[in-house]
Amino acid sequence: MNKPKMENLVEGKTYAWCACGKSTNQPWCNGSHKNTQVTPQVFKVEESKISAMCMCKQTKNPPYCDGSHAKIV
Repeated sequence: MNKPKMENLVEGKTYAWCACGKSTNQPWCNGSHKNTQVTPQVFKVEESKISAMCMCKQTKNPPYCDGSHAKIV
């Protein structure tokens, strides 16, 4: 998927963003990276907010979308 997914992130909660692209629970990690050298981006949310989560896995600001999907051919 080449466009971000809007997610409601909850203050104080820790999330694991899938960086390998293999998870069936995108954008969240489900452990599918086990046979890769890629690890999820684990982060804790400081304040509740709706965020654009990167789905193309090309962002320079993981786990958030930075518009990199627009440059994919």
